[in-house]
Amino acid sequence: MAEIDAGEILPNEHVQQMAADGTVTQMHRGHAYASEGDTFVIDGQRFEVTDVTHRTLGDLTDEDARREGSEDLEAYKRRLERVHDEFEWDPESDVVCHRFEPVGE
Repeated sequence: MAEIDAGEILPNEHVQQMAADGTVTQMHRGHAYASEGDTFVIDGQRFEVTDVTHRTLGDLTDEDARREGSEDLEAYKRRLERVHDEFEWDPESDVVCHRFEPVGE
């Protein structure tokens, strides 16, 4: 268990604010950037990583997309294509899901 920078899991200030607001409660990344039990702080609020799971893009659901701040899976796919140069949705691509929740001090 370690204290990590929020930017390790949440790639930019906008997404970090969405997590602080409770809109984003998980983030898929290409690699594991944290371990279960790691913590990070956004605007004075501490969050704990509660689950780190290896998956593929094809495993993602509308619920996963909503947990990452998108309306549904199609909107999530469009967002990824918009923010990543030369991104192509490949259902076989490996990703790592980082779930987190706020914790009391």
